[in-house]
Amino acid sequence: MKLRHVFSTPDLATAELAMEAARSGGVHDDDILLVARSDIEVESIPNERKEADTDLMPAAARGAGYGAGAGLLAGLVAVAIPPLGVTLAGAAATTVAGAVVGCWASALVGSSLPDPIRRNFHDEIEAGNILVVVDAQKEMLTAIEPRIVAAGATTLPYETSKTMS
Repeated sequence: MKLRHVFSTPDLATAELAMEAARSGGVHDDDILLVARSDIEVESIPNERKEADTDLMPAAARGAGYGAGAGLLAGLVAVAIPPLGVTLAGAAATTVAGAVVGCWASALVGSSLPDPIRRNFHDEIEAGNILVVVDAQKEMLTAIEPRIVAAGATTLPYETSKTMS
C-alpha cells in the first residue's frame, strides 16, 4: 500500500526541484502530482501533473448500495401487500432501479465535491503555493522526504493510504 504525502512549494521552479528529488529517490513519475490555484494550473502545470481526485467513485458505490437496499425494501413491502400484485421479480426490479437511481444521484453529488487535498489545504493553495503530492511506500517516503525538503519544499501534515497502482 502506498501512502500519500503533501509538500508545499512557493513556486513552480521549487516544485520541479522537489519532483526531481522524489524521482531521484525512486518515486515513479506517475506517482507525483501537483495541486495549485486554478490560474496557476491553467498557465503553468501540464495536464498529466494535475490532481483530479473527486469523490465520484466512492459516492457512486455508496449510492448504489443504499439505493439497492431501499429498492429491495420497497419491493419486499410491495410483495407483502397482495392487492398490489407485485411478484418477487417485481421486487428484484425495484432493487435494480433503486441501485441505478442511488448510484446516479450519489455520483452527481460526489463529482461536485473537491478532492481532499484541496479541502485540507485551501488556504495554502489560495496563497499561491504549489503542492507536490507524492504517493510511495512508507520506507521510500521516509528516505526521500529530507531530499524533497532540501529542494525547498515544506512538509504538510497530511498522510493517507492509496491503493497500489
